[in-house]
Amino acid sequence: MLDFFTIFSKGGIVLWCFQGTGVTESFTGPVNALIRSVILQERSGNNSYTHDALSLKYKLDNEFELVFVVGFQKILTLTYVDKFIDDVQLHFRDRYKNELEQKRALTLLSSCFTFEDNFKMLLCEAEESSKARGPTSMRSFNASLKSQKTVKSMIETKGGDKGKKNKNAKKEGKGEIKSPNPAKEKTKGKEKRVWTLGGSSTKELDYSQRNGNGAHATGDHVLDAQLLTQAKKCETLRLLHVSDNKKHGCGMEAMNGTLCPVAPDLSTRFIFFSPKKGAFGGMFGMLKGLVGSKSLSQEDMEPVLDKMRDHLIAKNVAAEIASQLCDSVAKKLEGKVMGTFTTVASTVKGALQDSLVQILQPKRRVDILRDVLEARSQHRPFVITFCGVNGVGKSTNLAKISFWLIENGFTVLIAACDTFRAGAVEQLRTHQRRLNSLHPPQDHGGRPVVQLYEKGYGKDAAGIAMEAIAYARNQAFDVVLVDTAGRMQDNTPLMTALAKLIAVNMPDLLLFVGEALVGNEAVDQLVKFNQALADHSMSDKPRLIDGIVLTKFDTIDDKVGAAISMTYITGQPIVFVGTGQTYNDLRSLNARAVVGALMKA
Repeated sequence: MLDFFTIFSKGGIVLWCFQGTGVTESFTGPVNALIRSVILQERSGNNSYTHDALSLKYKLDNEFELVFVVGFQKILTLTYVDKFIDDVQLHFRDRYKNELEQKRALTLLSSCFTFEDNFKMLLCEAEESSKARGPTSMRSFNASLKSQKTVKSMIETKGGDKGKKNKNAKKEGKGEIKSPNPAKEKTKGKEKRVWTLGGSSTKELDYSQRNGNGAHATGDHVLDAQLLTQAKKCETLRLLHVSDNKKHGCGMEAMNGTLCPVAPDLSTRFIFFSPKKGAFGGMFGMLKGLVGSKSLSQEDMEPVLDKMRDHLIAKNVAAEIASQLCDSVAKKLEGKVMGTFTTVASTVKGALQDSLVQILQPKRRVDILRDVLEARSQHRPFVITFCGVNGVGKSTNLAKISFWLIENGFTVLIAACDTFRAGAVEQLRTHQRRLNSLHPPQDHGGRPVVQLYEKGYGKDAAGIAMEAIAYARNQAFDVVLVDTAGRMQDNTPLMTALAKLIAVNMPDLLLFVGEALVGNEAVDQLVKFNQALADHSMSDKPRLIDGIVLTKFDTIDDKVGAAISMTYITGQPIVFVGTGQTYNDLRSLNARAVVGALMKA
């Protein structure tokens, strides 16, 4: 039932592969998609990935730098896959440990990994165990507990316990409590406390009158046999006799304490101690913690990752994204041998920083100037559409990008497709007038470098955008900037209208404009915008968001988590960052500077 199983190194060398019976398509396409979209983008928190009709499960072996991938049809429910891939990993590591420890490309290429027999044996065992478990049949009515109930057992009598309980509860509310049975209440007294540590009588607890071998002077400390027995049961390694007014600094954890049988009046106690986990003490323990000879486990990283998760959330990263990032780092480091003189905290922090930089760096470069030149060579305008929620600064940043394009020698046509908000067209007309004053037409052959195409209010936005693109093609404009109305992600009619505008006009670049102030809301906005575009698209491959413009970046100090949330959820780059109110306040994102601010305490 498996389509394929492959084992390859993180350097890209395929060590072994298996292809199911009747499968003709190569597994390179799905595996390459997994590498590009998940492993290289630091999204390995979840060990599953869907590619077309296939469902892929993968496991990373960080000690030997290996990746194990299994693929099967996503309509199948294979419950044994997770355990099966773990078993294959363990058997493959054990069998070829010597070759894998060298970690050389030439050694891996020259080695012959004959693993087919072991693989088929493990696969048969996994399938048989899955069949043996099988779905359990539903119990019959006679076998259920309901069949054993009688009508009488389901009737509550007036004098029953429940009624008495309710009655007492009512009286408690009035401040009057009466027992349902006063006679029994009087006879019932307080039960005797039984002291089991030193016997049941006071004579057995008195050690002051002993003679012979057991005699001792007043103040000597004699340990009762039962205390020693209890100490052995608790597996204690040390027994101390201390008084309450003295502090011990042995670094041990108290497990049990009892009054001293010799001098209880001195408030002395026998305290059983067990050593804390991993506490060796001395120079040897310190050196063992520093020298890297230990492979990281989930338990080692969990305290550090919990602190990192809280730190990311405090820096405005969405809670869901912070958890996924920490899970991805844990899977990336699990089983990896620590370097010399490094701590778990520094190792985890370094891996998290590398992951954040990788997320912020785009998997594809958005070079608008190059794309505009290419469109000009094809005698057509380059179309950019802006979308986003209300009040994030779409029109203002559209004007900033217009200024940037004009400074680079391009002509711009602004399409006023926000036909809903009052004053939207007038705002764009003001920007057009100011931009033309900064670049007078006489300096450009008498032609304005920026023009506004508008049809007023209440019109169809998709139709206005189509007419503006046709006008730009006839008048030889280089770039068309389409301004759309702000809309909340939950507004279905407006989201449908946006999807129609995108589907009809097919812009070259679709930019989502979002605030740097948002946290968890950023995830909801981007997911629902992309979902609306996909649901209302007329194509099999719908047009989704291509990039992000992050506004109001100058108002957040070091709480830059929104940049991480937006790029992680879409996988698309942040093209521009708005840092002020003037036309010059437009920057490209510096990934390492953002990560530095994010990790700063």
